Amino acid sequence: MALIIILAAIALLVVGYIFYGSWLAKQWGIDPTKKTPALTMEDGVDYVAAKPAVLMGHHFSSIAGAGPINGPIQAAIFGWVPVFLWCIIGGIFFGGLQDFGSLFASIRHDGKSVGEIIKSSMGSKAKKLFIIFALLVLILVIASFVNVVAGTFLTADDAPMGFVSNPTGNQTTAMISFLFIVLAIIYGILTNKCGVKTLPATIIGIVAIIAIVILGLNCGLALNRNTWIVLIGLYIAIASLIPVWIMLQPRDYLSSYLLYAMMAIAIVGIVISSFTGTASFTLPAFNGLVVNGSFIFPTLFITVACGACSGFHSLIASGTSSKQLDNEKNAKAIGYGSMLIESALGIISMIAVGMVWSKYSANGFGSPSAAFGAGIATMFGAEGTSIYNTINALLTLAVSVFALTSLDSATRLSRFMFGELFLKDDEATWKDAKNPVRKVLANPLVGTAFMVIVGCILGGLKLSAIWALFGSANQLLAGIALMAVAAWLGQVGKNNKMFYIPMVFMLAATLTQLVITVIKQGQIIASGTAVWGNWFQILFAAAMAILAVILVIEGIQTFAKQAKKSK
Repeated sequence: MALIIILAAIALLVVGYIFYGSWLAKQWGIDPTKKTPALTMEDGVDYVAAKPAVLMGHHFSSIAGAGPINGPIQAAIFGWVPVFLWCIIGGIFFGGLQDFGSLFASIRHDGKSVGEIIKSSMGSKAKKLFIIFALLVLILVIASFVNVVAGTFLTADDAPMGFVSNPTGNQTTAMISFLFIVLAIIYGILTNKCGVKTLPATIIGIVAIIAIVILGLNCGLALNRNTWIVLIGLYIAIASLIPVWIMLQPRDYLSSYLLYAMMAIAIVGIVISSFTGTASFTLPAFNGLVVNGSFIFPTLFITVACGACSGFHSLIASGTSSKQLDNEKNAKAIGYGSMLIESALGIISMIAVGMVWSKYSANGFGSPSAAFGAGIATMFGAEGTSIYNTINALLTLAVSVFALTSLDSATRLSRFMFGELFLKDDEATWKDAKNPVRKVLANPLVGTAFMVIVGCILGGLKLSAIWALFGSANQLLAGIALMAVAAWLGQVGKNNKMFYIPMVFMLAATLTQLVITVIKQGQIIASGTAVWGNWFQILFAAAMAILAVILVIEGIQTFAKQAKKSK
């Protein structure tokens, strides 16, 4: 069954890319002869043209994060059929549409954010509201992924700290991830300052990845949770401020090979287990409309998240990728194609948990990521064997790489948008701000410090407390991004009707989930058993719902004006 599921998924996603993706490009007027912002606004820091393979690596690594692994695994309680259908339908007609549309719209707005796209069609007030909303989402992204990364590095507080031999899986992951950062910097210098071509540099990079993996399997790095949170915070702050060619481009490009290898290993494992019976796919097809007190709508569509549609993708597409795209003809592969690859990863994650379903459903794993690694490793050998341990360690590393690359990009996006919030329309950068207070607040160092500190503090919460809220906020952002691109396309006279159903559905599902969150947290607070995490969730959910409703009203008014004008 697992082999049939993955083959069907790949076939449907390829058909969607070829036909629907090409139709979208034609409808919007992708123009290979038109120069992109990476060429017209090159500054050596953020606007830096990248080769398609390099940008694909950055974009896919950044958008994937831990979402397409954690989300589908958690949603698997409803059965594999609902998860499969939403990953495929959502990826082709919802997520891919949003990602491709956001990238294209940003290219046509000088590589600027969704906030600028909203401003051009809905006004400055809507832009400011969107930026506030997006910053709230980015805080949750930073908090969630700091939590995930720290968890994949974690060593028990009573264990020896520092460099250790005979490392555990987490200590191995920590060591390799640290060396990966060093390798990325070296690769960036070789390709951008020493003139080494992409192919030989890639070969050197892949050989170096193998070398640091071998080293990490024999020498690990052991630190406690709080130390890791502080170090991760310092890393993402520095990475967000330095030029993209030093860290962002090379790290994401090299890590993409690790991520592609992870998916290839998983597919090979599915084939092997299907013919040898080393593992069995036992996840039921459908477990009912209500499971563990949660109704399939909106829970399924919020929980799967990045495996089908993710608002965070629109921020990546319009925040970093649009500033590096060298030609509009590559927008389809990078914007639309990357989303479909992520949908395939979501299906793989669901299959992985299906291989260890009895243990997972009995709460036998500490996290969905652990179930993912164990599920794929089980396809190759029994628990405790050397091949099982090696593959499990490599997959844990891949999850960490996913989350770290998303953290890099999320923090850089935070810097952009935090600064935009305090600038007036005639002020291009923080240096142009006339008011001294706004000049300080718009300074990149201030925005970076604020977002990293708040994100890392919240990262100390339990992942379950952050993830549910992150899913709602992330999907609501997707609905708003769809609305923003649709409004701009309508303004410039291009076909935007393909956005209406995805936009309405995502807004309805996420606003419903936020209302449910407010009610549940309100009941806990009323019972007198609340902790500060409950207050955080209710206040955050209420704030996002209010902002979203105001933006939706602005959007409805914009669509009404466009309809009246067209008549």
